[in-house]
Amino acid sequence: MAANFWTSSHYKQLLDQEDVDVLHPLDKDKGITLEDFKLIKMHMANYIWKLAQYVKVRQRVVATAVAYMRRVYTRKSMTEYDPRLVAPTCLYLASKAEESTVQARLLVFYHKKLCADEKYRYDRYEIKDILEMEMKILEALNYYLVVFHPYRALSQLFQDAGLNDINMTQLTWGLVNDTYKMDLILVHPPHLIALACIYIASVLREKDTTAWFEELRVDMNAVKNISMEILDFYENHRMITDDRVIAALSKLNLKA
Repeated sequence: MAANFWTSSHYKQLLDQEDVDVLHPLDKDKGITLEDFKLIKMHMANYIWKLAQYVKVRQRVVATAVAYMRRVYTRKSMTEYDPRLVAPTCLYLASKAEESTVQARLLVFYHKKLCADEKYRYDRYEIKDILEMEMKILEALNYYLVVFHPYRALSQLFQDAGLNDINMTQLTWGLVNDTYKMDLILVHPPHLIALACIYIASVLREKDTTAWFEELRVDMNAVKNISMEILDFYENHRMITDDRVIAALSKLNLKA
């Protein structure tokens, strides 16, 4: 992986939110709305986290897989790239990119096991399907596999701020995990996402970090805007039901 974010392909591929929120014409034809689009991506991000618990990969691998999945759908349609196959394939590809390789057969085994408990079944995929989709995803990503995450910045920032409170650390880490349920990793530099999570946690835990943030000389408007995006997500997330996700997936007319 590249050592410097600012010279990496990740930095060069950052998008404006309006470019991330573009629906592919093929998906529009199926009646997919922007809300459906976001719901399906969030559902598949959650699915990747669940599958990762079975195959026991590092958190970084999971985060990279989710980033791949979200990148794919800035370029390709869900109609052509079935999310139910893209999600496990992204985990497979990320495990290789992050040097924590998971065997495809193991992934398929747990994929089917996990799908048996899901309301919306999608367990028909086999190893060859994962391998074929892997090549399609690589092409969709233009073979750019570098992803920088907020986790590395978070550890350094905690040390710099002298924030050694375990409750503060756990809360902030959990906030960063939840940012992968959104498209933030495609839009913002990872250190700003990390700072936004620290900002929210410091307010919730009543830690005065004002002076520390001033010393950093970062764009506090950007940090606060990202913080508001995260808080808005939590507010809206409470109203999301399984039925809404199933209804969104059903519009794709993908046979389970």
